[in-house]
Amino acid sequence: MRVPYGEMVSLLKEKLVSRGMDESRAELSARLFADASADGVHTHGLNRFPKYVSLIDQGFIDVSASPTLESRIGMIERWNGNRGPGNLNAYSAMKRAIDLAKDNAMGVVTLRNTNHWMRAGNYGLEAVRNGCIGILWTNAMPNMPAWGARDARIGNNPMVLAVPYRDTPVIVDLAMSMFSYGKLERYALEGRECPVDGGFDSSGNLTRDPVAISESRQVLPMGYWKGSSLAIALDLIVSLISGGRTTKDIGDLPCETEVSQIFMAISLDAFPDHEDMEKRIGETLSYIDSSIPREENGSIHYPGEGMKRTRCESMRLGVFAEDSVWEKVKAL
Repeated sequence: MRVPYGEMVSLLKEKLVSRGMDESRAELSARLFADASADGVHTHGLNRFPKYVSLIDQGFIDVSASPTLESRIGMIERWNGNRGPGNLNAYSAMKRAIDLAKDNAMGVVTLRNTNHWMRAGNYGLEAVRNGCIGILWTNAMPNMPAWGARDARIGNNPMVLAVPYRDTPVIVDLAMSMFSYGKLERYALEGRECPVDGGFDSSGNLTRDPVAISESRQVLPMGYWKGSSLAIALDLIVSLISGGRTTKDIGDLPCETEVSQIFMAISLDAFPDHEDMEKRIGETLSYIDSSIPREENGSIHYPGEGMKRTRCESMRLGVFAEDSVWEKVKAL
């Protein structure tokens, strides 16, 4: 089904306000969820909202908490998320990194003791809207085996790289696993297999069955040993710089909470050749888009172009929503 963007925001806001969240904060949180679905990232938009509300109801998310500054170390600011709403904490941290970048060319903000940030690309988009390159990542609960292992002891630790370019920026938003658990849930909901091998079943066989992978908790690292190595390094860097929990520490908790995150913004306006940058970005992206397709009638697009088309379609026709998920959210 298609739901008008404003109607989706209104319903999500209503559910959050009913749980004690301030109206203005509920509006922003609801918009961040709706934006994710409008851009086609349903796994971390509307589909994830019931879980978000469940964590609020269980007391793992404090709807009234906001980040507090703990210390400044050189150009790095360390903030405590106080177990507040993950998307609001992340939005606040990205905004602060942007403000620092406007004054110092680069801003680095870390968050510890925060919650899942939902759709990570939202914060990369906030950076590029302000003329900044955005680099950010988070750690997660143990949900992926290290390369060659059977049991999950590392996180898939999503990362975002964002580069401004007119109204269609470059947005790379990816986990260190072949598929996020949200994506596996989406495939299972639609009754589809993963397009490529996504993990192992309980017998240790590579499979494209999203249900079997979710049950075994053995997602396949992106690029095999490369994704595994990246996940380990990202976890150590973010937890050390933020002073927060590692993936191992998060695994000692009853659910995925108190995660560690980092937000970096680099203001292009600070560089003497910033006026030439857009031209160079455009030439590079046009060069990539003009690649020879492998398949007949195929086309090549840089990361971010598809998102822009989906957003325009969502605003014109309504935001796509699974009927069962929409009814579940209405019934919360």
